[in-house]
Amino acid sequence: MSAWAAPLRLALSLGLPPEAFWRLSLKEWRALTEAPPAPSLNRAALCDLIARYPDEETVP
Repeated sequence: MSAWAAPLRLALSLGLPPEAFWRLSLKEWRALTEAPPAPSLNRAALCDLIARYPDEETVP
């Protein structure tokens, strides 16, 4: 199997025709396929999560 098979299948699943896939630069391909950065969690958001989902203490 070609090293290009998996990226080409991914491109097709994204609706990108093969001819468009082969015209992409590496930078464009990465922009299409990389996950967006995870949002940062500030102290206020963390405190809100802790208040909404407290750890439950279990007694054996």
